[in-house]
Amino acid sequence: MLETVETLIAKLIDEVDYPPAAHLFQKLSGGKRLRARLILTIAPESAQAPLLGAIVELIHAASLLHDDVIDEAQLRRGVPSVNATEGSKTAIMLGDILYSKAFSELTSFDPRIARSVAESVTRLSVGEMMDVGMAERFNSDRELYLKMLYLKTATLIEACAYSAAILAGKDEEAYAIYGKNLGLAFQIVDDILDITADEATLGKPSLNDFSEGKATLPYIDLYNNLDENEKTRLIANHAKVLDDAEKGWIRSKMDAFGTIEQSYSYARALCDEAIGAIGDDAALRAIIETVIKRSY
Repeated sequence: MLETVETLIAKLIDEVDYPPAAHLFQKLSGGKRLRARLILTIAPESAQAPLLGAIVELIHAASLLHDDVIDEAQLRRGVPSVNATEGSKTAIMLGDILYSKAFSELTSFDPRIARSVAESVTRLSVGEMMDVGMAERFNSDRELYLKMLYLKTATLIEACAYSAAILAGKDEEAYAIYGKNLGLAFQIVDDILDITADEATLGKPSLNDFSEGKATLPYIDLYNNLDENEKTRLIANHAKVLDDAEKGWIRSKMDAFGTIEQSYSYARALCDEAIGAIGDDAALRAIIETVIKRSY
């Protein structure tokens, strides 16, 4: 079924009828297609599921293009980003094309689905704006960070699960809980891997989030365990390129307080709650386990 999604993505891009955009899109890495896989898993019998999967993957790709411009990221999944090779203007315009095409295709769906996905993109944009604002100083507010995480990452995954449940005639509210928690857990594991994975696996420097000004969940959990002098040292390193000594100090403190385990346990609890909302569905449990156990 994922092959059908890929075919439909190519078809939607062709329908834009602008070869330079199609050429640039072909350079983008498809990634894990988590959102499309989720839709296909919840609504495997729906004839509309592959198209919905293609639409949300276009939306996700557009959000990443814009995200790279905002972060001035030079790499995306280990390869040069579009803004690095073609410039920020081109990256933004390509993202706008993908958003616009996705929204035009959404009009053929049940209004509840169209509204859910469209509103999730509004929330995603608010989350991105929050993320930029929060990077201006070290944020130690766990609940504020989790709110931003929901808006920026989990809301689209929540909308995918909710919409797929409508297609399948299932309890859309229960599946929305599954999607929300899956999205939150996915990003928290991302936060952890930025610290624990090697640079070759990440395709970028380790602890890069912190250097970019992002105080992700492990840093917040660490901060709340440090004494005042250590808190001052951590904040002093925020939004700076870290040398090996400071990276080593941060990792040693995380080891001492079990910070990674604390953040991971929270992600695990979210996954357990997600499964509890929908019942022990083997296929959806497998998606959860893939997310929580992944190493990249």
